[in-house]
Amino acid sequence: MSTALIHVENCHKSYGTFKAVNHLSFDVPPAVCFGFLGPNGAGKTSMMKILYGKNVRDNVPPSVVNVMGYDPATQELEIKYQSGVVPQDNNLDTELSVIQNLIVYSKFYNMPRTMALKRIDELLEFVELKEKKHARIRELSGGMQRRLVIARALIHKPKLLILDEPTTGLDPQVRRLIWEKLQHLKEEGITILLTTHYMEEAFQICDQIIIMDKGEKIMEGKPQQLLDDHIERYVLEVQKKSAGEVLRRQIHNSAVRIDDSSQPPLFYCNDLDTLRHLAESLQNGEFYLRQSNLEDLFLQATGRTLNEQQ
Repeated sequence: MSTALIHVENCHKSYGTFKAVNHLSFDVPPAVCFGFLGPNGAGKTSMMKILYGKNVRDNVPPSVVNVMGYDPATQELEIKYQSGVVPQDNNLDTELSVIQNLIVYSKFYNMPRTMALKRIDELLEFVELKEKKHARIRELSGGMQRRLVIARALIHKPKLLILDEPTTGLDPQVRRLIWEKLQHLKEEGITILLTTHYMEEAFQICDQIIIMDKGEKIMEGKPQQLLDDHIERYVLEVQKKSAGEVLRRQIHNSAVRIDDSSQPPLFYCNDLDTLRHLAESLQNGEFYLRQSNLEDLFLQATGRTLNEQQ
């Protein structure tokens, strides 16, 4: 606990009889990207709000939540002063320009105007929006607005950056640009907390993840290590249920695992040649061989996909 920037132990959050967060415990070391991976409704956003002091006072003892040495229940402002928050929605002031949005936000931190303008120039360069400095928010694309919200969260040089579904709805090119920027921030020593339901996002930028479902932690660890420890290396996808039934009748190898929670079924094995041999009876276009991923791991653990609604 002494080296952790964030320490959470036995955390709860309920809305009436609904348990949004249930017995959740974890530690976040400094200067890492720590991710919460799970479908919508898994409890990711509720946990984030608790960390920066929103709706934390009704936690059930003996919950312990410590963020940078502060208790969110009583020291919310101290945490917010050292944190940058990127919410799910782009809550920018659409009546103002890019630079005006950032200047207004800098005032919350009592930044002298000269210092604020210098910092704004640095951030607009960083998120590649310098040419849009005087543009109105309505003139920006969704991806540009998202990058501006990230810049806004960084204006006071926070120790902790909290991002709630930062790339939802963005095209792959913009998503990868944001991933690149987050990698740079981590290299600068900023600790990043990230919620996502994109397995590739979690795999690419998170040093450690918690996979959540129905408010609970399913598993925790480094993304690649979780895959190595908990699921076969390769998967054979078939396009039609009838093709899956053909393969099922051919399997005489106990090393092949069939996951029927997905339809058509998925076929898993640690030996790629075994799956290739199995697929020989199918036509091109009827199957797809690939490495397993975090989506497969979530499916194995819960019987549901990451994009399935709760």
